[in-house]
Amino acid sequence: MVLEKRDFDAIIVGSGPNGLAAAILMQQKGLKVLLLEAKSEIGGGLRTAELTLPGFKHDICSAIHPLAAASPFLKTLPLADFGLNYIYPEIDAAHPLEHAKPAILCRSIDLTAQHLGEDEQTYRKLMGSVTKNWPLIDADILGPLHFPKHPLALASFGLDAIKSATMLANQFKTKQAKALIAGMAAHAIQPITNLATSAIALVLMAAGHLQGWPIPKGGSNSIANALAGYFVSIGGTIQTDTYIKSLDQLPSTHAILFDITPKQLLAIAGHKFSSIYKWQLERYRYGMGVYKVDWALSEQIPFEAEECRRAGTVHLGNTLNEIRDAEQQTWNGKHPDKPYVLLAQQSLYDDTRAPKGKHTAWAYCHVPNGSTKSMTEIIQRQIERYAPGFKDTILAKHTMDTTQMEEYNPNYIGGDINGGVIDLGQLFTRPALRYSPYKTSEKGMYICSSSTPPGGGVHGMCGYYAAKKALKDVFDISVGNLNSTGKA
Repeated sequence: MVLEKRDFDAIIVGSGPNGLAAAILMQQKGLKVLLLEAKSEIGGGLRTAELTLPGFKHDICSAIHPLAAASPFLKTLPLADFGLNYIYPEIDAAHPLEHAKPAILCRSIDLTAQHLGEDEQTYRKLMGSVTKNWPLIDADILGPLHFPKHPLALASFGLDAIKSATMLANQFKTKQAKALIAGMAAHAIQPITNLATSAIALVLMAAGHLQGWPIPKGGSNSIANALAGYFVSIGGTIQTDTYIKSLDQLPSTHAILFDITPKQLLAIAGHKFSSIYKWQLERYRYGMGVYKVDWALSEQIPFEAEECRRAGTVHLGNTLNEIRDAEQQTWNGKHPDKPYVLLAQQSLYDDTRAPKGKHTAWAYCHVPNGSTKSMTEIIQRQIERYAPGFKDTILAKHTMDTTQMEEYNPNYIGGDINGGVIDLGQLFTRPALRYSPYKTSEKGMYICSSSTPPGGGVHGMCGYYAAKKALKDVFDISVGNLNSTGKA
C-alpha cells in the first residue's frame, strides 16, 4: 500500500504499558513511530520514586506483575537485554485469617492445595484443569471477543469463569479456600457477587501456578524502561513533557493510537466522532477508586503467620463474607471500617528497594470513585489485625487519595486504576459496542488503553491488539496470532 508522506506513520499518545506495546509492534513492522508522554518520565502506572525517605523506593501504582510475566506479547520481547530482571517470591500471595491458618498461592498447585484442608482435592481439580488448558486459551482470554482457536478448552474455563466469585468460592468448604478465591477476585475492583468475577480469580491463580507473581528488580519503572529501551533500539522516537489536549498539537500522521480513557479521548477528539460513538463513550462507566499508602519501615512487617512473612503479596480482608460485604459497601458509596487491603512487600526479595536492614510496604484499599477521605488509619488497623506491632515499625509514610491518583495519571478517573469498570457489561464491549473495540468512528484513530479488552493490568495486550488492528486497516499489514509461547 502506497501512502502519501507524513511526519510519522503512527503516533501513540500515552506511554503506559499499552502505549509502549502498541508503539513497539508498529515499529517492528517497519513504520516510523512517535510515542508521546505528558509527564517527564514514561511509564504511566509503571513508575517508581522515593516517596518517603531517601533510599526507600516505592512503586507509585503497579507493584507485583503476574500478568506481565504471563503476557503473550511481552514474552516475545528481549526485555532482559534492556535491564528487566524479575524476582520470584517464595510465596506469591498469602491470605491471613483471624484464629485460623492462612491460605497461600505459590507456584506449586500441590503446596497451595495442601493449605486448604478438606478442599485440597477440589482445588487440585479446578486449577489443574485451568493450568492444563491455559496454553490453549491465554491469548483468547487476554484479548478481544472472537471465535476461539480452541473452543472446548475455552468453554471448560468459561463454565467457572462466568460465575460470580462468591458462587465459585461457595463450591469449597473451608474458610481458607473461600477467602483465597475472594481475595483474588477482589482485584477486579467491583462487588465479588458480580458475574464473571471468578474469571479474575482464576486468571491470577493460573498465572501464579504457571509463571509466578514476580517483582521487577529496582521497581516497576524497570518494566517501562526496558520496553522504552527496546522501542528506541529498533528506531522508535519518544517525546516526553508533551501533554496532548488537541489534535492540532500532533505532527502529521496516518494513524493515531490513544493510550487514554474515553473521558480524555472525548476532550481531545470528540468533535471528530460520529454522534453514536460519542454517545457511547459519554456513557462509559468508571468504577471504584483506590486510596494508597507507602511506608518506610524499620523492619519487615511482623505478621503473626509465618507464610505472610514470606509472601510478596498479602490480601487482608479475612473471610469471604467480610470481603464480600466490604466491596459491596464501597460500591454503594460507603467507606467500610474493615476494607479489603492489597499489600505488597517488595523489599523482602528486592534489596534495592530500601537501605540495608530496612523495608518498604505498599498497600491500597478500594474507596468510592472520587473519594478524598483519608483511609490511612483504617488500612493500618487492618494490617495490625494480622501483624501486631506494625505501627511501631513505621519510619515514614506517603498517602494518595483518588484525586492525587488522578493527578499522577489522568487515566485514573476518580482513582479508578482499571480504566473503567470491568464487569460483564464492559468486559468485551469496552469502551463501546463495536465490531472492533479499538477502532473509533474516525478513520485512522484508535484507542489502545486499559479501557479496551482485556482491561487493566500490566500485560500490554490492549496496545498489541489495537496496533494489530491499525496495521491492518491503515497499512494493510497483517500480524499473525500469538500462540502459547508468545510467538506469532
